[in-house]
Amino acid sequence: MGKKSIVGIFLAGVLMLGVGVTAFAANVANVPQKPSDKCIAGRDLKPVIYLYPTEDNAEISVRLDYDGNLVDLIPEFNAENTWNVTANTDGKITFEGQQYDYLFWEGDPNFSYDFFSGFCVAGADTSAFLDEKLHALGLNDAETSEFMDFWLPMMEGNEYNMISFQTDTYKDGAKLSVSPEPDTVIRVFMAWYPTDKFVKINPQYIEGADRSGFTVVEWGGNKVK
Repeated sequence: MGKKSIVGIFLAGVLMLGVGVTAFAANVANVPQKPSDKCIAGRDLKPVIYLYPTEDNAEISVRLDYDGNLVDLIPEFNAENTWNVTANTDGKITFEGQQYDYLFWEGDPNFSYDFFSGFCVAGADTSAFLDEKLHALGLNDAETSEFMDFWLPMMEGNEYNMISFQTDTYKDGAKLSVSPEPDTVIRVFMAWYPTDKFVKINPQYIEGADRSGFTVVEWGGNKVK
């Protein structure tokens, strides 16, 4: 075989390889991304705690043991990591003569949130998604509205939002102890981040709770990095 033929075959092979690499890269670009199992947590924002006892002027202690740095408390604890309050059936909380709708805290966690399962939701669909899921998780209309008033402005303008409602990771990192013991505890904590592309993720199973008896409700979230 002549040198010209060998050179021609070589150049043709290089060209085909280049075309193959380009096609492969194009296909990879269109494949849905996968989320990281762990993400760097931002700040735990606005976890708020509602108390709904079965009788008015109920004396209640709420203790928060947080694996992280608490940066804000409203009101401040009046015992070690604890709020000692009275509460009414309508949810109004009295703390040292002042009335509150809920107990408020924020902090920088020493732990990370996981995205083993969750949802990738188009920004334009986030309002309807949150309304459905928050009610399914056990929040009432007022709590759902307050959650969405806080978080939705950060989310609805994004191309997509990756959302995973945290369970054991959050509950282990922010332990909540209430006395007397509640009949129902609902803790809704949303880890999320914006993304320009659809992200493939295992769908998350949502399990709610029936609200009965003395009920404690908490919601909050973290925009992870």
